[in-house]
Amino acid sequence: MAKVPIPGRVKTRLAATEGPVRAAQLATAALLDTLDVCELTFGLSRCYVSLAGDLARLDDGELRWRLGAWTVRPQWGDGLGERIANAHRELHPTALAPVVQIGIDTPQVTSSVLRSVAAMAAHQPVLGLAEDGGWWVLATNHPAQVDGLEKVPMSTAGTGQRTWELLGAGGANVGMAPSMRDVDEAADAEHVATLAPTTRFAQVWRANHDLPPPS
Repeated sequence: MAKVPIPGRVKTRLAATEGPVRAAQLATAALLDTLDVCELTFGLSRCYVSLAGDLARLDDGELRWRLGAWTVRPQWGDGLGERIANAHRELHPTALAPVVQIGIDTPQVTSSVLRSVAAMAAHQPVLGLAEDGGWWVLATNHPAQVDGLEKVPMSTAGTGQRTWELLGAGGANVGMAPSMRDVDEAADAEHVATLAPTTRFAQVWRANHDLPPPS
């Protein structure tokens, strides 16, 4: 799940301190990191981008080229929860494996973590909580597992708990992925750039702040 990284339209909380252009640069880098790790983990033929926004407005040539190799499907629905649920429902009829869905807020995620999530999701829905109370990954093996997600308020401190309760309704087991810190504000960006210094995201963060490369 991603938005076309247009200044002023993405990472608005980060833009409050970094400015809209730098925030969009960081969003672009995070999206490229996410494409990288998904391709490495699952292979390009099994990867999809559920995209919001107009690709014609995208200025970054590398990102435009990379997205050109992916299957890109438009997001649809009235709210974020409904758009996420629709993305899962759209993929399940032809998916040969669980649907593992992430966004661009965790450019530090590794292939080994995603493989673990996919393995767990063969038997149960899987949720990975974010440190701010939301979640960073949702994996499902049946479209019915996202029924009701459109009623869960997104981007709140209770989103993760509410989503976990939804997935576990009726006593179903819910696998838990490792908790991660997602990037919403400058402190998050600095933390993630330090944690994963070789990512494109970290490189852009250092360049924007005139920081030296890691030793």
